[in-house]
Amino acid sequence: MLERLFHLRRHGTTVGRELRAGLATFLTLSYILFVHPQILAAAGMPPGDVLAATALASALACLVMGLWANLPFALAPGMGLNAYFAYSVVQGLGVSWQVALAAVFVEGVLFLALSLAGFRSAILAAVPVPVRDGTMAGIGLFLAFIGLQNAGLVVAHPATLVDLGPLTSPPALLAFVGILLAAALLHLRIAGGLLLVIVGLSFAAWAGGLAAGPERWISWPSLPSETFLAADLRHVLDLSLIPVILAFLFVDFFDTAGTLMGVGRLAGIEDEHGNLQHSERAFAADAIGTSAGALLGTSTVTTYIESAAGIEEGGRTGLVAVTVAGLFLSALFFAPVFVAVPPLATAPVLVVVGALMMRGVQDIAWRDLADAVPAFLTLAVMPFTFSIAHGIAAGLVSWAVLRLASGRVAEIGWLRGAIVASVVAYYGLEALAG
Repeated sequence: MLERLFHLRRHGTTVGRELRAGLATFLTLSYILFVHPQILAAAGMPPGDVLAATALASALACLVMGLWANLPFALAPGMGLNAYFAYSVVQGLGVSWQVALAAVFVEGVLFLALSLAGFRSAILAAVPVPVRDGTMAGIGLFLAFIGLQNAGLVVAHPATLVDLGPLTSPPALLAFVGILLAAALLHLRIAGGLLLVIVGLSFAAWAGGLAAGPERWISWPSLPSETFLAADLRHVLDLSLIPVILAFLFVDFFDTAGTLMGVGRLAGIEDEHGNLQHSERAFAADAIGTSAGALLGTSTVTTYIESAAGIEEGGRTGLVAVTVAGLFLSALFFAPVFVAVPPLATAPVLVVVGALMMRGVQDIAWRDLADAVPAFLTLAVMPFTFSIAHGIAAGLVSWAVLRLASGRVAEIGWLRGAIVASVVAYYGLEALAG
């Protein structure tokens, strides 16, 4: 049955490898189960309901991704988009969280319509090659930056923004050892190496008092009674909400597109033209998760760059996503255990996977500045602004400007021109809005 559903042999994988990959992916993004409710609590939403909505919406989106698209990508409410929801929309604009959820729902419906019409895949195919090349490496840097912060090896500094963390700190030392161990296990091709690092560091942190262990192993799940169907759809046509809906749509699209391009290349599931297989279905899974999540009570669901961890474990099919879905559902019962996995335990995986994704720079035509500069801006802006979308936008605009400057206007075409114009318009309106 599993072979018929996921074509494991065709993809050169096994059930065991896919299950390990799914577990590795889930553990690297399980932080969303306790970080996300805290962020949306700033919007006045009940954390317990948000946790349940997060698990349910993520599971649904992962099931669609796995069973329909047969791709090894995991989905969950997006970091960054949740902060925009809570701080910019609810607190900044004075919109209730119920109306903000309605805006997310509409964005998901628009996203789904564009996906099923095939228009989003056309946009993705129109992304210039240098931007695609920079995207994979940029996501790698982004992952590594997140991992180094979680490890305590990179800390905030008032003058230079970032600085080296205290190397004598036990959490930082443990995470640094974990980075070296993860790299060694990958080099030696030890099956389940990344998962072993996460589990080993978690137990070490719990035993050493560096992180609180689980208070209990099983808890009865609570369902999102206050947030379920709380989205206030009566105000979705208000003119003041149109920029909010478009902002959600823009960031969701480019975050998802960037992740699918970068992680898809890492998994080797592109066609001969460099386009992701079943991209329409992948985008649709994202959109379905977003709309369902809004009805359940959570912000925009998106494809996670942490999917790269499972791909490095050998995951190649939708069975990875289905495994992640099952683990999200199990999190409703085992929330104390999943929540207790400390950030320092998953940090080494993010850093090492980030290093592996830097292989994308080898395809960049560094001697041609019209290609090199857009690729570099794409990969550099992502970690420096903490946003995949900003990096892709910088790459697209710089690519078009350099094509115009070098007299290669024909390479732009109407669709790429329209995409670049929409990007410029979006950032222009955002700047004018302050």
